[in-house]
Amino acid sequence: MHRVALGVSYRGGAYKGWQSQPSGGTVQDALESALSAFCVQKVKTVCAGRTDAGVHGINQVVHLDTPLSRTPFSWVRGTNAFLPPDIAVQWAAEVTPAFHARNSARGRRYAYVLLESPIRPALEAGQVGWIFRPLNLDAMREAAEHLIGEHDFSSFRSSMCQSPTPVKNLRQIRIEACHPATPFAPPQPADVPHRYWRFDFEGQAFLHHMIRNIMGCLLAVGTGTQEPAWVKWVLEARDRKVAAPTFSPDGLYFLGPQYDTDWGLPSQVPGLSWLPHPI
Repeated sequence: MHRVALGVSYRGGAYKGWQSQPSGGTVQDALESALSAFCVQKVKTVCAGRTDAGVHGINQVVHLDTPLSRTPFSWVRGTNAFLPPDIAVQWAAEVTPAFHARNSARGRRYAYVLLESPIRPALEAGQVGWIFRPLNLDAMREAAEHLIGEHDFSSFRSSMCQSPTPVKNLRQIRIEACHPATPFAPPQPADVPHRYWRFDFEGQAFLHHMIRNIMGCLLAVGTGTQEPAWVKWVLEARDRKVAAPTFSPDGLYFLGPQYDTDWGLPSQVPGLSWLPHPI
């Protein structure tokens, strides 16, 4: 048997999330259907991190076991021939049986891209979150500091979460204003009444809806509805009812897992350059 790792990018808007469901309609269902067609036998995959409905993946990593021997190029081109346009395998690599897409990851990274504008997005609809009130960067950064480290994140946990523990280690939150649409665009003039934001999250693992629930709280602070210290109170309450509503999945991107370099897996794919970058 050969163990093969794949890097997969996808737009999540048309899917019910990553994890396979009896009714179908998930990213995993589409990927496994394509792999099964390419291999001419049923294929099952294990992913690095499950994403919710509407959430996008830039470098999702999966592994599969197969008796077939194919070149990395063949895995990529062959599988993509059976995939819809909004899902694509970016790279493939044969790994040892010791590699596990989920258990070998030493961390995971997400980014949330947000449009601050009095008018809702059109071209970016489904690809960015949206808020129409101005945001205070310093207040959001101060609030985010209360969440860094190992904590019980029950206040930010979905009732459907399957994690055995609410205790997670959130290593970093970065909040920056961004170039408007691409990393190559010029800075916006000071009088333009809209701007883009990028929120980056890095941690060992995340609870179901954890980032979207944190986003709801950070934006409550950013708009002046709450003070930065309120986020600390929410965290310590360990009660989902006291936190802000779950924010939209539209602007959330799973950037991918982090592995030890010894595995030799790619960490860069084109989609990472496509996302807005801090000014």
